[in-house]
Amino acid sequence: MARRPGLAGLLAADIYGITAEEYSRGRTNVEVVRHMIEAGIKVIQYREKDKSMREKYRECAQIREMTRAAGVTFIVNDHVDLALLVGADGVHVGQDDLPPEKIRALVGDEMIIGMSTHSPAQARAAVESGVDYIGVGPLFATSTKKDVCAPVGLQYLEYVVNNLDIPFVAIGGIKEHNIAEVARRGARCIALVTEIVGAADIAAKVRALRAAIARKED
Repeated sequence: MARRPGLAGLLAADIYGITAEEYSRGRTNVEVVRHMIEAGIKVIQYREKDKSMREKYRECAQIREMTRAAGVTFIVNDHVDLALLVGADGVHVGQDDLPPEKIRALVGDEMIIGMSTHSPAQARAAVESGVDYIGVGPLFATSTKKDVCAPVGLQYLEYVVNNLDIPFVAIGGIKEHNIAEVARRGARCIALVTEIVGAADIAAKVRALRAAIARKED
């Protein structure tokens, strides 16, 4: 795994930022990413479902420049071709996307591959397929993704913590009021979408989230 240059940044990250322009108070994805970087977020995923591929490419090219300059790990959701074109650190795929072993053949040894999982069986299969990290969730109800499955609950998070030796990102319906519980159950890297992109002051929200994580032992 050490051969993936961006993986160290992912492993060291406490918060995993994900774009969602629909919820960003009129700000562009590029603007939001700038605020995330200024807030000290060290891994950012570009997730955009509704724009043209040309527009996605333009945004990702800008974001790649920004993240590279700041030493931030940059992940592209779904689009392997887009990740390759802009030189992203990684690509994140779902259960219905291309098989990880086929993606590896396309992207080579240096790019991170992440995969969303929703059950112990999917997590084990992802590990066997050779992905670098998995998404664990959705832990709570979320409306950010239109095709999301039902919440899997904290029990699934505990299963991954106790049974699998792979980096993972906890995701799904995580907010300031429940992030401490997620951290308490063993998550070290936690993804949030609307809680961050929808904040009036992203830097202040990230500080509040980190303070909540720090109180996990309270």
